[in-house]
Amino acid sequence: MNGEPERFYFCLKHHRVEGEKGCPARDRLGPYDTRVEAEHALEKVAERNERWENDPAWNDDDQE
Repeated sequence: MNGEPERFYFCLKHHRVEGEKGCPARDRLGPYDTRVEAEHALEKVAERNERWENDPAWNDDDQE
């Protein structure tokens, strides 16, 4: 390691947590500070999507 803290990524292709040397960035979410955070990446995405779908600032379905 180069003295920097280890970062973790969630691979969308393989559905697993990876370190710095993993799949290409286009196939990953992150970086995350901990393995646990990366393990819950899809949950975080779902929570954010739910908030955005119900946020009037992001939802323009009702505008004519």
